[in-house]
Formats: sequence, structure tokens, C-alpha cells
Amino acid sequence: MNSREHAPEYVAVLGASGYIGGRLLRPLLEAGCRVRAIARRPEFLVGRVPRGVEVVRGDALDRASLVEALRGCTSAFYLVHSMGSQGSFEEQDRRAAINFASAAETVGLRRIVYLGGLGDESELLSTHLRSRQETGSILRESAVPTIELRASVVVGSGSLSFEMVRALTERLPVMITPRWVRVPAQPIAIADLLSYLVAALTVDVEKSRVFEVGGADVVSYGDIMQEYARQRGLRRLMLPFPFLTPWLSSLWLGFVTPLYARIGRKLVQSIVHPTVVRDRSAGSAFPSIQPMGLSSAVAAALVNEDNEVAETRWSDALSAAGRPSDWGGIRLGNRIVDSRATFVGVPPRAAFAPVRRIGGHAGWYYANFLWRIRGVIDLWMGGVGLKRGRRDAESLRAGDSLDWWRVEAFEPDRRLLLVAEMKVPGRAWLEFEVTETTGGSLIRQTAVFDPAGLSGLLYWYAIYPLHGIVFRGMLAAIAARARDCAAPLD
Repeated sequence: MNSREHAPEYVAVLGASGYIGGRLLRPLLEAGCRVRAIARRPEFLVGRVPRGVEVVRGDALDRASLVEALRGCTSAFYLVHSMGSQGSFEEQDRRAAINFASAAETVGLRRIVYLGGLGDESELLSTHLRSRQETGSILRESAVPTIELRASVVVGSGSLSFEMVRALTERLPVMITPRWVRVPAQPIAIADLLSYLVAALTVDVEKSRVFEVGGADVVSYGDIMQEYARQRGLRRLMLPFPFLTPWLSSLWLGFVTPLYARIGRKLVQSIVHPTVVRDRSAGSAFPSIQPMGLSSAVAAALVNEDNEVAETRWSDALSAAGRPSDWGGIRLGNRIVDSRATFVGVPPRAAFAPVRRIGGHAGWYYANFLWRIRGVIDLWMGGVGLKRGRRDAESLRAGDSLDWWRVEAFEPDRRLLLVAEMKVPGRAWLEFEVTETTGGSLIRQTAVFDPAGLSGLLYWYAIYPLHGIVFRGMLAAIAARARDCAAPLD
């Protein structure tokens, strides 16, 4: 007999490696649920979930693995779709939904919660929306009561739609806009959507139901872009062009935004349909949830993004290869990240010593004349330059000024995070991390740049070749000083 049959009951999340599923895990824990994340490759998910989440293997295209993964669970979230796959994603979605519904019946789940997409079923919907609604229908026809939430654009840092809006708005001062930019939608903030999903576990309904959920405002993608631009302090001009087809739009999105053409085409084909709440029964079924409007949703997305910059260890999302994986740095959301690492055969305290003393009279260890030239340019532009130096040559603390940087976070012998206060078209951070490893320490140096519009992107790529030389030389010099200041480990 499988020991899991006697294990405590869990709420399962299928699709925990995705944007919504990944964001849902923590609210479920905070609501007192025992959470089991089901993933096709659990080894890729284990290190990314909050503490307390159990990760097990389960493949939506393998019914037997789903039955095993769902044992001991009383309810489950189904947050799976195949939009990014090649070939017929509709057929894959159909097979996955049938497998999951059958497995849910076999283990005796009491409720399924599914997130689908808004769209009038009486219209000729895109293949993506049609597949999402077909999946909901398959689950509702099972013996397990299913709550299907249908939502429009999700506004949150990292969501597919929001990243498309962000990339277009940041990079294009003048936009030639097709008709789909003016199609009405009812965007919902990620925080409100998560509240609906958690509440759907216990909403008082006996049979399967569909609830349409959205934010407080009915707007268009163009309105979302203009609101994002307003909050970022950008001026954007939109010129309507009615003949730009979804196919051409998808190619343009693949060139200008992080979306590649296949995803862009499927997304644009869905956007051409209005996605507005018509059935308002969710208001009475979830009375405690009062969705926010567009302005508040965009503001919340930007605030959460800033918090992620302060709290996230960029190295968690980067390889330890010791060099950027792409020319110009990799993209994480709107930010460009240049990260490199080197090994030194000394303990962390010795490896961190040169980092602790950086700047001021000690300089930046490599090409100091270039740092001085950049400081003079900054002064000419009205910035702080390098005149401030540092408070103490040996010690740092959060809040200290350090040349044109400010110490945002400091952990002795482990981490230094600097935020730039120079004149630059965007926001910039420089982070040093030291971690103990076999035989010594790994020093990681990470530069993060959040460009403000097209000028910010041009600035980054114009100076990147020089940055590459300086950052590489600086890390090598830090490692050399660490070796000179301490005897190697035995």
C-alpha cells in the first residue's frame, strides 16, 4: 500500500512552474493550506518554491503519474496550458484536461479550481481562447465539482501581457498601433486574481460554476500602455493603423518585446476579441473581494517589482558560469543583468575584504581613470560624481554614500548591494556576493540596469563593451587582492 494514502490531505497545484501557479503557492500557505506542487520536472521547481510546499512529479499527459501525485489531496488547481508548445497545442490541452479530470475522479477530489480566459462563447474565438474554454468544459463535465474563473489581462510584474505592454511602452516613443490595441478588456491585478483563486477553494457552491472576474475598469491595451507610461514618466504617441494583421503584429512583437513570434501570434489572436465581464455573479459569490482599478494595479506591479530588486538574489536566476550568458546581459523582466563570478581559494572573510573596502581612496581596483572620467561627466550633468568618497575606509553600513553609489544592503563577509545615484537614463544596481564553496569562495559580481525608455536601452548597449572590460577587470582585481591578503585554505 502506498504510504501517501495515509498522509495529511493537501491542496494540489498543477502548473506551479508558471506565472500564476508560482505566485499562488505563498497565498495558499498563508491561508493555512498544505500545498503540493505537481511538476513534470520537479528537480527544476524544488529550489524555487516557498518553504513548506511539497514538490512531486506529475505529467498532465501521463494519467498514471497524475493519479499518484494527487493521492491524499482534497482539491486541486489546474493552471496548465500548452500555448508555448509547437504543433497542435489545442490537442495537447484537450488530452491533458481529460487525463486530469479522470485522475481527479479516481482519487476522489472534492473540488477543482481552473483559471480560464474571458471571451463570448457565441463569437468565433481564437484557437487559444477556444482551447481554454474547452478545457474548462472538460473539467466541469467530470464528476468533480469545478470552479472555473475566467479572467482578462493580468496586470503584474512578470505576467505575459504586462511584460508585452512594458516592453512596447519602454522601447517605442512612437507606436503604430493596430486595431487590437483599442479592443476593450477588463484587466485584473495579480493580487486580486490570487484572492479569487484562494477563495474559490471554499466558495459556497455545490455544483460546477463559471465566474467571470475582472478589475474595476474597462479599458484597452492602449489605455494600459498610456497608464504605464504616465506612471513611469514617459511620453508616448500612438498612431492608429487598421491594416496591421495579427501575423505582422506577432512578428513585430517578437522583434521588439521579450515575446517570440509563436507566443505573440497566439496572444494577439486572443486580444482581438473583447474580454469584458458580462456575468457579474462573482460580486455576490465573493463579496469580500473588491478588485482595484487600472491605475492601482499598475502602481502595485511597479512597487512589487522594486521590492523584488531589493529582496531577490539575482544569482538565484543566473548560472554560475562566471560570465553573462548573452551579449549585453540577459533580460529579467525589463531589467538587463550582467553577472560574472570567479573562484578564489580563500575563506569568505578574506574574499569579501576587498569588496568591503571598495571605492573612496581605494578606488575600484581596475581602470580607475575611466571611473574618474565618468565622475567628471556626472558632475557636468549635475550629478554627485565621485566627490563624496566613503564614510569609513574599512566598514560599511546600509545607507552609506559610496562615491556615486548608495549602500542599499550590507551583510558582513557576504553581500554588498549598491544603488546608483549618478545621472543615468534609468536605475542601476551593483551587487557583490561571496559564498563559501569547496576549497574556497565564489565571488559573484552583478550589474543590474532598469532602462527608462529607448534612451536607457541605447545608453546601456552603447557603453556595454566598455562596461564588459571594466567589470571583468574589476572582478579579477578583487580576486587577486583576496588571494594576496589571505593564505590559501589547506
